Amino acid sequence: MIKFHPSEQQLVEYVAGDLTAAMLMTVGTHVDMCRHCQSHVQDIEEKLAQRLFGDVTDLPARWIANADVMIDEIINAAMPVHRSLSDSDNYLLLEGKRFELPATLARNYHRIGSWHKMLGKMWRAPVDLGSGEVLNFIYMGTGAQVPEHTHRGTEATLVINGVFVDESDEYRDGDFVLLDGQHKHTPQTQQEDCLTLATLDAPLQFTSGISRLLNPFSSLFFK
Repeated sequence: MIKFHPSEQQLVEYVAGDLTAAMLMTVGTHVDMCRHCQSHVQDIEEKLAQRLFGDVTDLPARWIANADVMIDEIINAAMPVHRSLSDSDNYLLLEGKRFELPATLARNYHRIGSWHKMLGKMWRAPVDLGSGEVLNFIYMGTGAQVPEHTHRGTEATLVINGVFVDESDEYRDGDFVLLDGQHKHTPQTQQEDCLTLATLDAPLQFTSGISRLLNPFSSLFFK
């Protein structure tokens, strides 16, 4: 069961296409995975349609049918994603594992770069949005750990598959976590590996022990 969701404001901005491209993809992928937020987004779309067109019960049927198309056009104007898909676009491969991609990520498979080994049991694959934003797949093998850190900006993390924990909670498939400089944590995996999608608007700030020596190079790990 998904415990952590985008805020009401983030879902409204998602529907209106007012998020950055990286957040649009991250929130959109969460919506793909979360029935609760799918229902919530549908309600927001209907309210937006009412605001634009008035009482939708008085509109011709073809206008009502086109309302969802209009919303899609608003979203895709910020980040075009339409193209033909092949079966291989539905999966991400790493270390002999195959991860099924939700629809938003599958439509953007062509944006996913090659995997690069990071520290310990961690791998990174960048997602090129053509906007200079930082969006990465981060894979943590079983027993991996990110050194304790805080955030110079904001970090949004979405669990695609698996589970990781920190000092505050446990995060599983579909959980959306938004952190900023008020938060400090040590993400790690225990009995399972974990694939996440993460976007940063500033490098991490390592805060504990020898890991603080990594701060001058922190942007290299999540570029």
